[in-house]
Amino acid sequence: MTSEGLTVNMTPAHPGDFVRTEVIEELGLSVTKAAEILGVRRATLSDLLNGRAALSPEMALRIEKAFDVRMDLLLQMQAWYDAARMRARAGEISVRRYQPA
Repeated sequence: MTSEGLTVNMTPAHPGDFVRTEVIEELGLSVTKAAEILGVRRATLSDLLNGRAALSPEMALRIEKAFDVRMDLLLQMQAWYDAARMRARAGEISVRRYQPA
């Protein structure tokens, strides 16, 4: 089966939402305690969990090491989220298709 022409009309969740619900809340941790475990500032983790900051590769690795959630999965979630947000803004970007001579 080909994916050409396939359109999925879903807005992916920010990876911070996944980390908050499936890791932090599931383990019964506070944001403060989770930040301490990860070795980051509480504000840094809070920004991620509330979708105000993108998931960096370093943070993804910290989450993998602390909570055994694959870094690759988290970064794929961030890429999907970023791509969906950019696709939603496609009309704002004006570029003509290149036509070779």
